[in-house]
Amino acid sequence: MSDSGIKNMEQFAAISGISRPTVSKYFNDPDSVRRSSRERIEAAIDKYNYRPNIYAMNQNRAMTKNIGIVVPLLSDTYFAEIARNLEQHCIDAGYRPTMFSSHGDPKFEVEILDNLRSLKPAGVLIAPLGRASNRDVLEKFCEDVPTLIFDSKVGEIGIEFVGSDNVQFARDITDYLCRSGEPPCFFEMKTPANPNAHRRRQSYLDAMASFGFEPQVISIEGEGWAFEEIGFRGANDALARKLFSTNTILCSNDRLAIGFLTACYENGLSVGRSEGDAIRVAGQDGHRLTRYTCPPLTTVSHNYEAVSLQAAKALFAAIDGEENPWKSTRIEGKLILRASA
Repeated sequence: MSDSGIKNMEQFAAISGISRPTVSKYFNDPDSVRRSSRERIEAAIDKYNYRPNIYAMNQNRAMTKNIGIVVPLLSDTYFAEIARNLEQHCIDAGYRPTMFSSHGDPKFEVEILDNLRSLKPAGVLIAPLGRASNRDVLEKFCEDVPTLIFDSKVGEIGIEFVGSDNVQFARDITDYLCRSGEPPCFFEMKTPANPNAHRRRQSYLDAMASFGFEPQVISIEGEGWAFEEIGFRGANDALARKLFSTNTILCSNDRLAIGFLTACYENGLSVGRSEGDAIRVAGQDGHRLTRYTCPPLTTVSHNYEAVSLQAAKALFAAIDGEENPWKSTRIEGKLILRASA
């Protein structure tokens, strides 16, 4: 945007003595105007320090190159990594991505969708809040704008759903923990912020039943996205009350596990799978920081690149007019064995 007081392209055209259509044509494609006109426009840009409002330009087009990317919380390492990948795929395909974070607030999620309408996006990639989302608003938005739902499924809406196979996550890591030591207890939030936690919990219960072990779920108090703090406080309380029936803990996600590791440290409990270690701890998600916890955390990692690429390709195909009957794609994760379990 300009800092010279020029508010729109009409004013820029008038003050620089260049026709409005020529100016518009230049900003859409500089090589499409004559060299002499291009040089005059560029001289005026330098003189008046003018930059067009790209969103205002796009509102006058039937089809824009804008793509919205909406996640529950950009500071969450999982969503930050997925959003980073999606952004790059959009840029590589010639689109202009814009990031939005709903901050875990259903009302703000609705506000973001309203704001996106004003940008006339070519398409939108959204990880909704799930059960907390206003389904009627989300469904109407998906009817009006090509929208791909990722991470958390909300019925059969959008052009397609792409996410990780959270059932496989919990099943495979429960299998490993049962085979390599004492069967795990499941450590979770009583009110999870992400609906995928419910799938992981049920998958743990099913896996334990298949092995003939009695499951144990420890549900701790806490709401919101401060998982490390919630995990730390919940683990301290559970350890003090001796709630765990085995020496192996499977956390619902990696961020809870990071808090759990800190609680173990402060309680003088050695974590690991070596002889003499007091407790084993594992997580789920494959956050980048889990490689650098102490000890490094055993986890199941999302296939970040595969999820983001599949989501982006499906959206681009829909934007290009390809028939895309609704389908659900869940991509398996990878078990990563480290010193914590």
